[in-house]
Amino acid sequence: MRNDGSSLRRLVDKWLGHCCEGTVQVIEFSRTSSNRRRYLRVGVGRSESRLTITFFRHGDGSWNVYPPRREPPMMGTSCFVA
Repeated sequence: MRNDGSSLRRLVDKWLGHCCEGTVQVIEFSRTSSNRRRYLRVGVGRSESRLTITFFRHGDGSWNVYPPRREPPMMGTSCFVA
């Protein structure tokens, strides 16, 4: 279940909305190469003095400025009936 305090819009406003003049723009929206989790890079300012922050999507649906923990490899067992 997602915590309302970690919605993407709220986090962008928290980190960039009040400190910088200008329009916040999405710079990049993609998936990480290691675990295919979504991330979004937003920025504000001109290209020569742009402030950017990367937000990572976590398994519970929340967005955070830190990447999700790596999940350790798991082994499972299955019972097969012939």
